[in-house]
Amino acid sequence: MSKKVVVITGGTSGIGLETAKALADQGCTVYELSRRAEGTDPQILHVQADVTNESQVQAAVKEIVEREGRIDVLINNAGFGISGAVEFTETADAIRQFDVNFFGMVRMNKAVIPVMRRQGGGRIISMSSVAAPIAIPFQTYYSASKAAVRTYMLALAPEIKPFGIETCAIMPGDIHTGFTAARKKSPAGDDVYEGRITRSVAVMEHDELNGITAADAGAFVAKKALQKRVPLLCTLGGKYKVFVFLTRLLPTRLMTWMVGLIYAK
Repeated sequence: MSKKVVVITGGTSGIGLETAKALADQGCTVYELSRRAEGTDPQILHVQADVTNESQVQAAVKEIVEREGRIDVLINNAGFGISGAVEFTETADAIRQFDVNFFGMVRMNKAVIPVMRRQGGGRIISMSSVAAPIAIPFQTYYSASKAAVRTYMLALAPEIKPFGIETCAIMPGDIHTGFTAARKKSPAGDDVYEGRITRSVAVMEHDELNGITAADAGAFVAKKALQKRVPLLCTLGGKYKVFVFLTRLLPTRLMTWMVGLIYAK
């Protein structure tokens, strides 16, 4: 069988890079799309494209198909985070959050689904977050964008299943990557909220810095990309599986109160 052709967005750092490296080590032909002029790893093929630019996305996918003739796996990994109080967050920042985290995925899927449909199958994996079922205060827009990814992928699954295309939304918990340092933090209104914004983000960042390594997370995503069958939803991290399971058992008011004790005190 020929090598699987994998396309991954946000593959120059963090989970994306580690996933790309793990797949390349297993014999896949891996393309990563990012805004960078050059890639960061010689075993991974780089194509410059911004997921917020539809024409660049379409051109990148066309280039890969012309080179390889197919795309077997798409991993939508590009994303970033913002934090702050809802009432003090600029609407433009909220829109940017969705444009990258959600609509970046939408643009990639729109370009790749026709390719997979014509070739008779494929797999699409999109990175959601544990913050989708467990919404985090002061990271409202990040949580909402990842919840949108989760819901979109569940709705997409039966649409494209008849064409042999599988889908999976992966929900990571806290991962130790450069994502933490790259988060756009807004302390605006922290005096009004009596320091709760700063305290909330500090708790989150502490958890991230002590979380799962990027290499372990990348190995997990790579496994889901290549295994024979893939679930529609899966949680990355043992304790986070427990947290997500609790959301199905506990009343919403109780779960929200518990999250508030951790992230909104």
